[in-house]
Formats: sequence, structure tokens, C-alpha cells
Amino acid sequence: MHLLNLHEAIQDAVNFGRDHPFEFYLANSSSPWAKKHRLTENEDWRYIESDFAKIRLKDLYPLGRKKIYYLFDFGDRWTFEIRKTRGVKKPEADVKYPKIVEAIGPDPEQYPRWEDS
Repeated sequence: MHLLNLHEAIQDAVNFGRDHPFEFYLANSSSPWAKKHRLTENEDWRYIESDFAKIRLKDLYPLGRKKIYYLFDFGDRWTFEIRKTRGVKKPEADVKYPKIVEAIGPDPEQYPRWEDS
């Protein structure tokens, strides 16, 4: 699986609109102040998505103490930590991969409705 496929899977899982820039990076934490290792050096979005279409998730491991993060929408900063499960399991029939194995908290709402006071 390539990182662009993972981006699409996350977008589908949380019903986001694919209408903002995104990136994958390595860091020790999701803090905005943590030192990040960007997975592409391109700044132009025409090439960044192409780069993520070439980077395979399995090629990023082992990570040492780093974690993989997916950041969507640089204004709202929707941040997802990507974890690898231990062990190798055979794919299950009739299961669509990638699949979410754990979610912490409710799914985010990309554009929450604000009530007028």
C-alpha cells in the first residue's frame, strides 16, 4: 500500500471532503512543536501527491522511536497517528483493506455546525 492509498482510506473512514492539503511525516509525537521528518521534499502539490503515490508504507518500517503521522488540513490540523499491528496475519476473505483496527474517540466532523446563540 502506498501513502496516497492510505490518505484515501483515511478520508473514506472519517467522511472528509478531500478538499485540503495533507502530508505524512515521521516524529516522536503529534505536537506541532515536535521535530518532523517530512517524507517528501517537494513544496508543489502537483508533485507531493505523486511522491506519496510512490512511497510504500511497508518501506517506512522499522521506525525506531518515531511514529508516522497523517496531517490533513493545515488550518484545522486534523492529525492521525498511523500504527502497525504486530505480527503478520493472512488477509481475511471479503474484508476491504486497509482497515481500522482501533479508533480513539469519536470520528471528527470536518465542518461542524455551529449553533447561533
